[in-house]
Amino acid sequence: MTIDIPDDLPVVVEQRRHEEGRRWLERLPSLLGAAATRWDLELGPPFRGGSAAWAGPVRRRTDGLRCVLKVTLPHREARFEGAGLALWGGEGAVRLIDAHDDDFALLIEECLPGSTLLDHPAPPEERLALAAGVLRRLWSVPVPNDAPFERVADVCADWAELVRRRMEEHRPPLDSGLVEVGATLLESLPASATRSVLVHGDFNPTNLLRSEREPWLAIDAKPMIGDPGYDPLSLVLQVGDPVADGLVLPRYTLVAEVLAEPVERLLAWSVARLVESALWHVSRGEDPLRTMGQARVLAEVAGL
Repeated sequence: MTIDIPDDLPVVVEQRRHEEGRRWLERLPSLLGAAATRWDLELGPPFRGGSAAWAGPVRRRTDGLRCVLKVTLPHREARFEGAGLALWGGEGAVRLIDAHDDDFALLIEECLPGSTLLDHPAPPEERLALAAGVLRRLWSVPVPNDAPFERVADVCADWAELVRRRMEEHRPPLDSGLVEVGATLLESLPASATRSVLVHGDFNPTNLLRSEREPWLAIDAKPMIGDPGYDPLSLVLQVGDPVADGLVLPRYTLVAEVLAEPVERLLAWSVARLVESALWHVSRGEDPLRTMGQARVLAEVAGL
């Protein structure tokens, strides 16, 4: 069986930069071969655009079912993707067909035509409203007490510690006051949440696809249990450019109204997560200034 892993696949280019990624890439052909044998699959060429997973269309020989195989680089955020899809049961997200947790391999529903919300021609306000409607459906699914997911509070406590440590170790030319605001919010926001849901964890517009079963379905979840205010950041900032256009408050207000969440909490969560993202860029030798600039604008709008 031929395994297609083109050299220009973004996941290959990205993961070659890191030792852990290089080791995983060496194992990837055998992981794909094991998945094909396990589920009796014919593999198609992989999709482009991923950064931490091989994903592509497949056909199950036993019944001809067309679906998608996804094999992910093992990492903390991806550990419970299959469990999240199983819990949602197709409610606003792609259905899980099967999973092999040890290999971080998922067999999931195929979305056709598969275009993303980012490519949808509707105005930003319309796209934000429809995406927020999908997010609200995800949040509406009850989470059992024995669910295996990590807690937003625990993850964000770790991030707050990392933010402060990275500031101390790398000493980047960033506003230390704003960085501390972000770190403090990462600690305080989960503690002040009034409800807890299964958050998607990476609800950006490229992770919402057109489908035949429903108009839009979410993919690539990094689910955790906690404050729903964690989720909307990537959606709002990546549909259009509300920061550059001076539309931060109107766009956040629109999404907050659909989600029935306080706009102040959505803004505060976004500041916290942007600060964490900026210091992550610092740790990788990347430029954090655009992300910190967004954090500053949102902090000013929120009065932080």
